[in-house]
Amino acid sequence: MTQLRKVCAFTGSRADYSPMIPILECLDTDPEIDLVLLVSGGHLVPDQGKTVDEVREDGFTIADEIDVVLSGDHPAAMAKSLGLGVIGMSDALRRIRPDVLLVSGDRYEALAVAVAALPQDIVIAHFGGGQLTYGVVDERIRHALTKIAHLHFVLSATDKGRLVRMGEDPAHVHVVGGALLRGHVTGRTLGRAELAQQLGISLGPPVFTITYHPVTSDQLESAKGLAAMLDALDSHPDATLVFTAPNVDRGGQQILLQIRDYVWRNGKRALLVPSLGWRRYQSLLACSAVVIGNSSSGLVDAPAAGVPSVNIGSRQEGRDRAASVLDCPPERAAIAAAITKARAVQRKAPPEPGRPADNDLSRLVAAPVKSADFPDFQKKRFYENDLGGVDK
Repeated sequence: MTQLRKVCAFTGSRADYSPMIPILECLDTDPEIDLVLLVSGGHLVPDQGKTVDEVREDGFTIADEIDVVLSGDHPAAMAKSLGLGVIGMSDALRRIRPDVLLVSGDRYEALAVAVAALPQDIVIAHFGGGQLTYGVVDERIRHALTKIAHLHFVLSATDKGRLVRMGEDPAHVHVVGGALLRGHVTGRTLGRAELAQQLGISLGPPVFTITYHPVTSDQLESAKGLAAMLDALDSHPDATLVFTAPNVDRGGQQILLQIRDYVWRNGKRALLVPSLGWRRYQSLLACSAVVIGNSSSGLVDAPAAGVPSVNIGSRQEGRDRAASVLDCPPERAAIAAAITKARAVQRKAPPEPGRPADNDLSRLVAAPVKSADFPDFQKKRFYENDLGGVDK
């Protein structure tokens, strides 16, 4: 009888959880894998929607919940949260004793769990390496996770090339772009009327979905861009405005206060939702004329749903983007004009709802996870290459 491979998947927010759902479902139904989840970060924060409840509803086994978010968004508080995460997740991993840890993205909680796993002889598999986002500290966290991890699942051949140039063995870097991106487009969504009832606001068109996060590399841009965006929204008084809360990075609390004030002043046409959760967010995209802000969702979720987006400032600099993404500086006139242009764009039909084929996920993700063996990775070697390109 084949021994079960115990796999622990870490999730810290809707952003890393939603694209992973098809992959988690595939692993959970694999007879050779015992899948459990380790939940932390924004999932456990009421101001972020406490989306751990949604993870439970999806039916996955949650092995542990580690609260690491301290009140306040000062850089020192973020550093302390990182330290708490390492301590709490070290104990959790010691109890769970997984063979493989799955980590997605580039948040500090993901770095904490990877550091906790590093000395415990656990194979670390990272999803989403090789991307570029120069405007946030996540850029450095992502590349740090690459060097800590043993297995890599990336979006594109370009991302794979970057990892190989960082010294990662190309045999351990797997391109699974479609499998990750399709997690953003599923059939399990709500209709406009049901969504409006749940949110308590009329979703009369046009609907703007707005997510604005701190620019951790430039606090002045954070403040300037937010003020300019809110002013620009005033030039579209016919729109229904649905804001999602900023993340808990440095400067997030001040952004949240300003958005709350704006929503209060705009009465019936504006709403702030701490976290929609992935189903309601996908449902909102289906109703939206445009996505506005500086979140990666404008570059990933919105194009996948066929919605044009306005990307403000430098936060997503370096990230690949679709033609439907309109970049603009953090200035009122430029943002207002970009919104007008986006509203004039005819929405493209999104891909057919569904998930990647199980056999594709089994081949692309489950097979490498099941074959991963820590003794093979114990002496992780720097892959020497001539920087002249890699096998695709």
